[in-house]
Amino acid sequence: MKWTPVLEKPGNTPTIKSKKTIKQRFLKLLPCCTPSVAASVSQCNVEDDFELSTVCHRPEGLDKLQEQTKFTKKELQVLYRGFKNECPSGVVNEETFKTIYSKFFPQGDSGAYAHFLFEAFDTNKNGSVSFEDFVIGLSIILRGTINDRLNWAFNLYDLNKDGCITKEEMMDIMKSIYDMMGKYTYPCMQDEAPREHVESFFQKMDRNNDGVVTIDEFIESCQKDENIMQSMQLFDNVI
Repeated sequence: MKWTPVLEKPGNTPTIKSKKTIKQRFLKLLPCCTPSVAASVSQCNVEDDFELSTVCHRPEGLDKLQEQTKFTKKELQVLYRGFKNECPSGVVNEETFKTIYSKFFPQGDSGAYAHFLFEAFDTNKNGSVSFEDFVIGLSIILRGTINDRLNWAFNLYDLNKDGCITKEEMMDIMKSIYDMMGKYTYPCMQDEAPREHVESFFQKMDRNNDGVVTIDEFIESCQKDENIMQSMQLFDNVI
């Protein structure tokens, strides 16, 4: 997954030619966002607003979700159709999230990273991700401002939600990413690579050398890093 800061390996920024492939793969990484979701609205008979009779969880009204996100009405309808097909109960739990996610990284172990990502989407901390949670998070990732995306990324790395990122937290995230990518993908990768990556980023981000990175330090450091800023632009207007 190449969107969030710190995921980019030094000197390995995606090229313009790879944008389309990366965008398509990104959508596949998210539960209930299978290729069928991206089908043209004109190719399917979209229900008037949301058809809710077959789900246990009823999402917010279409107009309200349109106000809360940067998706159009038709885009929300298509996303909901795909979500409902994959998650008939109206919500997805962590185990289902991990199962779907693992299909796209069979060469490695995506369980730990899927757990962290699920926690970031589960804004209500109730052990499930609803359609509202999904599209609001997706809207930030795909169409939010740079600050919106950086705040979302910071929340992903701030595992205990205390308002700062420690080396241990970043190390947990980084190790999960390397585990997910798998040694078959990077056979020459050294076991110390995740730690070296974390050390490199902390040197850039921990401006006052107090051992933690605050949201202000995180945003300021990322905005000054050209590679990170380029990676943040990859998913603009993907849907």
